[in-house]
Amino acid sequence: MAKNKLSERQRGMLDFIRRFSIENGYPPTIRQIGEHVGISSTSVVNYNLHKLEREGYIARDLKVSRGIRMVERLGDAAERLKDLVRIPLVGRIVAGAPVPIPSGDFATFGEDEAITLTREMVPNAENLFALQVKGDSMADAMVSDGDIVVMRQAREARNGDMVAVWLRDRGETTLKHFYLENGRVRLQPANASMDPIYAEPGDVEVQGKVMLVLRRLE
Repeated sequence: MAKNKLSERQRGMLDFIRRFSIENGYPPTIRQIGEHVGISSTSVVNYNLHKLEREGYIARDLKVSRGIRMVERLGDAAERLKDLVRIPLVGRIVAGAPVPIPSGDFATFGEDEAITLTREMVPNAENLFALQVKGDSMADAMVSDGDIVVMRQAREARNGDMVAVWLRDRGETTLKHFYLENGRVRLQPANASMDPIYAEPGDVEVQGKVMLVLRRLE
């Protein structure tokens, strides 16, 4: 059964199993698969999974509730490689009290450091870069110490944007929510225990906006 011969329902199951497994580190249950494709009957889900298994797309262990794994087919792997995007991991940024970064540039991890994502996650990869977060000032926005933020280069921001900014007067960089209020910039942490930073617009250089957060798993 070639993939273009799969039913829409079977393609939906296959894509859901792959995406769920990548995002969570373990496969979905039969009930979760059924809910995703709109099937209430587990026997109907099992029927379609059996077809996918028979054609070599998945392997199953019926003794466990999450006993499904993807089987990598050479042709499918080659197709997916076309849809992978490498994003440079250029350094760390502090989500807390700002700290000096030499010459206003992010500390680099090295020319070969990068993260790989699918185009489904980042349809437009132009001018993207990634930073590892240090600190917990953005924890209430679900950005924690050790997480990776994928950013798009930008020089301007709208109120509420989460941005990386260079504070010229301090010679420091930080990750905060941006607000322009009454002629001043407020850089707001997402942590009730921390105070905002206030600065003159001429002292604030926006360097990028957060597009995606990759959580660090404990």
